[in-house]
Amino acid sequence: EVQLVESGGGLVQAGGSLRLSCAASGFTSDDYAIGWFRQAPGKAREGISCISISHGSTWYKDSVKGRFTISSDNAKNTVYLQMNSLKPEDTAVYYCAAEVGRLCVHLADYWGQGTQVTVSS
Repeated sequence: EVQLVESGGGLVQAGGSLRLSCAASGFTSDDYAIGWFRQAPGKAREGISCISISHGSTWYKDSVKGRFTISSDNAKNTVYLQMNSLKPEDTAVYYCAAEVGRLCVHLADYWGQGTQVTVSS
């Protein structure tokens, strides 16, 4: 059974940093992608970054490019999202998701439970 468990959310002041973790288990190969999504109150969920576990290729939404960095520690089966220069508009519930056989997550096969990130001004 595949499981994704996020951690690392919290409250931070604008300009601060947080690192989110997504611990994956249950995959039988590394042919999958992990994506980070977020959903702010009253807004649609949006994809902000993804990484291919097998290839290492990455993608970022323009709004986070240059501030967020996605990385993977395959030995620990964990994907990280380092978030720097945080802004109040980054406040949202952050989810990690996985899709098998893709370089990025388009239609997720699996979702984590989410972790709250709150950025105060």
